[in-house]
Amino acid sequence: MKKVAGKRLVFLMCVFSLLCFTFFTPRSTIAAEKAIPGSMVEKVPKPNAAFDAANHSDMSDFDPLKWVSPKGDTIKVAVFGPFSGTGQLNAELYWMAMTWAAHDINKRGGIFVDGKKKLIEVIKADHQNKTDVCKKVAERMVLQEKVKFFVGTNGSHLMKVMNTIAAQHKIICMNFASLSSELQDATNFTPYSFMTTYSASVAGKSFAYYYGKLRKKEKKFYILCQDYLYGRDMAGAFRKGLEEYYPEAQIVGEDFHKLFLTDYAPYLEKIRGSDAEVIYTSDWSPDCVNLIKQANQLNVKLPFAGNYLNNPETLAEIGIEGSLGLVNLSPILVDNPQFKTPDEIKISKMWNDQWKKWKQPYNSIIYEHYISAYTASWAQTAYWLFNVIERAKTTNADDIIKVWEGDTYRTSNGKIWKMRACDHQLIQDMAVTEYVAPRDQKISYNIPPYYWYKGTSWSGPVSVIPAAYVLPSMDPNLDRCKGKNGWGE
Repeated sequence: MKKVAGKRLVFLMCVFSLLCFTFFTPRSTIAAEKAIPGSMVEKVPKPNAAFDAANHSDMSDFDPLKWVSPKGDTIKVAVFGPFSGTGQLNAELYWMAMTWAAHDINKRGGIFVDGKKKLIEVIKADHQNKTDVCKKVAERMVLQEKVKFFVGTNGSHLMKVMNTIAAQHKIICMNFASLSSELQDATNFTPYSFMTTYSASVAGKSFAYYYGKLRKKEKKFYILCQDYLYGRDMAGAFRKGLEEYYPEAQIVGEDFHKLFLTDYAPYLEKIRGSDAEVIYTSDWSPDCVNLIKQANQLNVKLPFAGNYLNNPETLAEIGIEGSLGLVNLSPILVDNPQFKTPDEIKISKMWNDQWKKWKQPYNSIIYEHYISAYTASWAQTAYWLFNVIERAKTTNADDIIKVWEGDTYRTSNGKIWKMRACDHQLIQDMAVTEYVAPRDQKISYNIPPYYWYKGTSWSGPVSVIPAAYVLPSMDPNLDRCKGKNGWGE
């Protein structure tokens, strides 16, 4: 009997061990077992560094409106955005992302650099969406505020200014919001600029791959983008992507409109008269917001496909039916379901609990969920920057460059990033998601209440596009990249 009992005990211990392994094995190990061919998990099974969820600070005292930067001998980071004037929402999002990450790191004691632990000081740099103002503010940040890092921003024309000033003063400039591929080409590249967002070329390829290789339904597209470098770059990237992945598709119309337009009726009437099945737009807020509103008002019922169709506050205004079927490109979503580990659930709940306490503008549903829009993506790039600084053990830009070039990093929800060494562009898997009614969102939002937002359609099915198919474009005229493949190898 004792032998039988002993065998049973051993059996039970084995089962218990197996269960523990199943539930508590790191996400990277689980993901590696089902790596999609061409994905980052397949390419980089063991990244150099990862988000430290286990030591995440208690954030119950965080409030973006009341947050005060530490002073003194700190690591100074300037966040560039339109903190006044048109498009303030973008700056508010940047501020939220950067201060959340900085607050967490500061509560852990800061970062050990230059022989001592230092806290992170975050400073607002209001460029007002004007290049001349951006130049003056950038110079003031370096010369008066003694900032060591630039972070931002909307508008590739503004990002160019930031990159130029940063290079002149040999400080790191992290671009997490401007998508023009031109920013990292032979003409504009500087060793001090790092692009931690996907580029226009990646976006164009992603949509083309989704419609041509995965969805395989609609074939006629109408392009409507903002009329400046970024908008035209995004339009061109989509055209090129279709040639590669969906040659049987047809572009039935193409228009460009000025920034911050208020009347889209002329464009929408042209679209109505075309044979378009999908409207492709790269517009960012407030343009994409107003465009969708007016399309619904004018009863233009074609689905939109874009990379900034993720303002739940606006989509709630047009309702569940009005937002149904929108197709959004996401740099943060992963394969469904979105919450796969206890740490991911913990961080999501931590964020949502705080959101319930915040005041305007941060009490908007735009900020309700950590990973629903761009806040998590931008916050995670902040964590990556801080992690690189920590590994470099200095704020000296040239030493940081050595660490960041070719670096790989795992984010809080398991995505893996690689910084292409030759031109400092981010390589990552992308995701395209179709918006569905709240009752159908459980496929994506797999924790209570099992939907993202009650009053609008939002992410349901998610299609992951492996990095191998959407590598950022590489300028053959950039000497650093000559002879290298799309992975920078």
